[in-house]
Amino acid sequence: MPSPFLPLFLFALAGALTPGPNNMISAGSGAAFGFRRTLPQIWGVTVGFTVMIVAIGMGLGTLFMAIPYMHQTLKVVGSLYLLYLAWKIANAGGPGGGTAMEQPMTLLQSALFQWVNPKAWTLALSMVPAFTTVGGERLFAEVAMIAAVSGIVTFPSLCLWAGFGALLARLLATPGQQRIVNYVMAALVAASVAMLFM
Repeated sequence: MPSPFLPLFLFALAGALTPGPNNMISAGSGAAFGFRRTLPQIWGVTVGFTVMIVAIGMGLGTLFMAIPYMHQTLKVVGSLYLLYLAWKIANAGGPGGGTAMEQPMTLLQSALFQWVNPKAWTLALSMVPAFTTVGGERLFAEVAMIAAVSGIVTFPSLCLWAGFGALLARLLATPGQQRIVNYVMAALVAASVAMLFM
């Protein structure tokens, strides 16, 4: 039987690199606050998504599928929060700037956000059944591998997005240009809400 590692790696990489709420927030935060100040958000997503994979692998996914309205509720709550974040990014200062009210997401906020992030749920609910064996004796080892691979690809993928946002903000360094970058990043975060309902 061929090893599932390569297909799992490619699946996780595609999920981590393609545009979605976490990527847009990383890019927007990188543009608004700089790469270094965005690292807690990146770590939070990495840790939060890894914990979600383990929770779903250990049985939480069954509950989620048994109560269909939970999906729609999470989608609405997540979308409202994303619109709030888009507003924050649009009104943030440039890297090193910002006010006390305009701070990047913390590690805990980003980790908790995964529980209302529809893309995270979709990826986790797809990966766990696809790369575990039904009634398998190796369930814990398989779930641990999925979680580890997800964490390994999530962190550098978000770093790329945050770096792109930070680079864009540096290239467009005047306050007017930074405001445009913030508006564009905020619009991309808001656009990711529309993607969730397609």
